[in-house]
Amino acid sequence: MTINATINNDIAALLPRLRRFARSIVYNREDADDLVQIAVERALGRSAQWEPDTRLDSWIFRIMKNAWIDEVRSRIRRDNLFAPEEAGEHVGDQAAEAQQQRMAIEKAIGMLSEEHRLVVALVLVDGMPYKEASEVLEIPIGTLTSRLVRARAALQEILSDQKRTAT
Repeated sequence: MTINATINNDIAALLPRLRRFARSIVYNREDADDLVQIAVERALGRSAQWEPDTRLDSWIFRIMKNAWIDEVRSRIRRDNLFAPEEAGEHVGDQAAEAQQQRMAIEKAIGMLSEEHRLVVALVLVDGMPYKEASEVLEIPIGTLTSRLVRARAALQEILSDQKRTAT
């Protein structure tokens, strides 16, 4: 099997993780799918830049992170941010309470700074080890752990504020 075929197969195997990561930082299904597509296109187009001795998943997560940063900057310039369509998708379901909790968590994560949201997405949502996450984000591991501590504290504060205002 050629190196390109191997990379293509390895990227295909990473698609569920890439989609989960994209959904955790974007929350809009269509935008997340677009982000995955952009990351895969960039990875395939730049496959010669990937070094075989390094982790392919970390390399693609880094591509996705950079693509998302580009998108956020573009949206800010366009001043074109929309509420996610799925925010009202499950009104009236029997599982409305679980859906409300999920939406509250998504909203809370969305209120975090970009730095904290990326750390939460990689470590808490995707389950990536700290060392790999620090490599993906291109930050020291100590910075990653301190951001994660601050992100968890901020999430707890936001969620407790939401609970207080809801009652």
